[in-house]
Amino acid sequence: MVGSSHEAMHRIFQKDPALLTRALQQVLHIPFPEPHDFAGMNIDLTEIEPIERRVDTLLRAETDEGAYLLVVESQGKPDERKRGSWPYYLSYLYEKYRCEPVLIVVTQNSATARWAAEPIHLGVRGCPSLTVRPFVLGPDNVPVIAKASEAERDVPLAVLSAMTHGRGRQAPAILESLAAALRTIDRDSAAVFVQFVDSCLADTQARKMWRDMMTAIQYFWRHPLAEEVREEGREEGREEGREEGRAEALAEVILRILRVRDIDVPDDVRAHVEACRDLDQLVRWSERAVHAARADDLFALD
Repeated sequence: MVGSSHEAMHRIFQKDPALLTRALQQVLHIPFPEPHDFAGMNIDLTEIEPIERRVDTLLRAETDEGAYLLVVESQGKPDERKRGSWPYYLSYLYEKYRCEPVLIVVTQNSATARWAAEPIHLGVRGCPSLTVRPFVLGPDNVPVIAKASEAERDVPLAVLSAMTHGRGRQAPAILESLAAALRTIDRDSAAVFVQFVDSCLADTQARKMWRDMMTAIQYFWRHPLAEEVREEGREEGREEGREEGRAEALAEVILRILRVRDIDVPDDVRAHVEACRDLDQLVRWSERAVHAARADDLFALD
């Protein structure tokens, strides 16, 4: 079972696919051609039934040189099984789509990054039949963005910086810069990025600092709708009205997160979310909305 930081480390590239190619070009200095279009793809690489194989994120990048398949794997720690599954992924995808596959591993751990960057040789020692060289994004090469002006120039890259360096000594400066930069983008995207960063902050003090900066309300992140309801509740002085308003605002946050992530929301799902007045339940759904593949996944564990 994967953790939420695992999900965030690769889903940020679903949120902003162009960040992935910028990272390849600017961080890893790989001459990857400039894409003019992206498309999310089915991550299921299962052939029949016995063995289920899924990549974390799979994107198709259309360039003037042709199409590339960008395979993103979020890696928390070394796993020797990947030395066999990663070559399989690339071979399978090339055979199925006849597009050049590119493997990118993202991690928060320097030791894991060094492990993942080791070439995978299959065949005769010294003369392999197949060699796989993963491209790795981790603490040693993702830039530390600790100035608000730099964060504002590329907010998604600043988010990746916070997610990658959230355990280091420079975390406070990175988080402060990102907090300022998030005010320069649309509020719905900012809400999603806030959740991604929060998922990756293993350090208790860093997470508390982040949540304080985001000025959390009692149950969920500060959101313009939630704050308006909160102020209206104060003026009306009715606890029932405040609770009702918080529920309505949080329901709207959930639906907006799904919309920002381009997930279709059927009418029955929308009605179920909007009708809920259980704040604890709505909080659970809001956390699932960040990682859900379909709208129905909100209710999968209920």
